Amino acid sequence: MPREERSSFSISFSFFSFLAIAILILPAHSALAQQAGKPASPEPGNGDIARGRYLVQDVAMCGQCHTPRDSNGSLEKSRELQGAPVTWVPAASDPQWPLRAPRIGGNPPASDEDMVKLLTTGIWTDGKRLRFPMMPFRMSESDARAVVAYLRSLPPQQ
Repeated sequence: MPREERSSFSISFSFFSFLAIAILILPAHSALAQQAGKPASPEPGNGDIARGRYLVQDVAMCGQCHTPRDSNGSLEKSRELQGAPVTWVPAASDPQWPLRAPRIGGNPPASDEDMVKLLTTGIWTDGKRLRFPMMPFRMSESDARAVVAYLRSLPPQQ
């Protein structure tokens, strides 16, 4: 394999390996932290909302898709998690590809129990699995409840 192809392959393989490991470690990290009696967020003592904020903003990075961007491509923090056009397209045409990431901040699009089910199983209220580009998270129930608490704590937008 030519050197340039190996380098590109190594970068792609490394990125996807990192992503897979991160998805597998998140539930394990959370479970170990809970067993040790420590919160799974860097903001101890602030309850589920603080842990949910950490998971949403620093781990899952939900705002990258669910927050609109301004004309410069920067996230519009005043409309955090209020839904946005999906900026990525699949390599091959896919009529099922979503055009918008839904609003999840302030008033999520489903009940707390349905949101927890979504975050722990990857299954939506219609019984179907999530479609890409949304990642099918497999959070622990406590992490999912923390995420929902944080999402509900945000001011609802019209």
